[in-house]
Amino acid sequence: MVLRFAVFWLAGIGLRVTILAVPPLLPLIHRDLALDEKAVGALSGIPVLLLGLAALGGALIVSRLGPRRAIVVGLVTIATAGALRGIGPSIAMLFAMTFVMSAGVAIMQPALPSLVARWAPNATGFATAVYVNGLLVGETLGAGATLPVLLPFARGSWQISLALWSVPVIGTAALAALVARHAPVAVEGNERRWWPDWRDPRIWQLGLLQGGVSALYFGTNAFIPDYLHAIGQNALVAPALTATNAAQIPSSLALIAVAQRLAGRKTPLLLCVAAALCGFPLLLAGSPLAVLIGSTMIGLFGAGILTLALALPPLLAERDDVHRVAAGMFTVGYTFSFVVPIAGGVLWDATHVPATAFFPVIAGALAVAAGALVIRVER
Repeated sequence: MVLRFAVFWLAGIGLRVTILAVPPLLPLIHRDLALDEKAVGALSGIPVLLLGLAALGGALIVSRLGPRRAIVVGLVTIATAGALRGIGPSIAMLFAMTFVMSAGVAIMQPALPSLVARWAPNATGFATAVYVNGLLVGETLGAGATLPVLLPFARGSWQISLALWSVPVIGTAALAALVARHAPVAVEGNERRWWPDWRDPRIWQLGLLQGGVSALYFGTNAFIPDYLHAIGQNALVAPALTATNAAQIPSSLALIAVAQRLAGRKTPLLLCVAAALCGFPLLLAGSPLAVLIGSTMIGLFGAGILTLALALPPLLAERDDVHRVAAGMFTVGYTFSFVVPIAGGVLWDATHVPATAFFPVIAGALAVAAGALVIRVER
């Protein structure tokens, strides 16, 4: 059982570490490849879009191979494509491999809730909090360790830095392939169904909630680096990204103990949204202390929203239907949140006011509140 929870935690790291290694390196990538702000927004938005569109393919793979083998396929795809993003370097290779890597992450998204329902049917909240904690650790490592640790080790090469993050991901794939390796491959009955029931209102409600928190998180991480460069606070880039991501860890650790009791309740979600929104005036104030406090608040309370949102599919759906409900949620949610970084980049380019890039991000947080108000959970 310990190894199974280790797979949950390490797979969570693999979901985000290669994606979140990009924002700290954006100024270097921006310089070498001459990207404009719309291209920066698209580079940040491609993973988000693929997490939505390819989630349906992930549900199909789960229905044919089972969730554990789907996770192995996803991790191998992430590691391989993530390492190839810097080949050239060329814009075409960067975007193409980001596309493939994101598809690997999308395969894992419906597989993990389905594996939670299989391996921990009586502790879905706890198991979800474990893999979400791993996800947040992966975000923290990608955002916080890339500049001070990997970039010097890679002798200043952003290409090598991206490739190095693939090493722990392929190691996780090997561990997942070994754990419960004698389980049957065949999937039978209802579990072979994979297409979501789009008439189910829960899918749209979950999609609104999950899309809002994704917009909040990815949009904030996408524009913090260039925003701080634009206002002359270059030295705050690494500390602000680290604060946004590292603040999620204590929040997720606390939720490991209480997620089972809080999952499905509206009040915790609404309180987290309100607290996260309070971080934006501080982030945009520009002074070092205010920026760090605002970044910390967004990360701290955004993690609470994420954990409670991802606990819902295995809590709401029958075990054989978790992958379908999760795939529908991710398709709706990530498609919605895809437009946020692009909209932020368009606003910035149109107004030449850096702070406007965060306006769509704030709208995403308000969407979380809307989703929390309309969803109905029978716990």
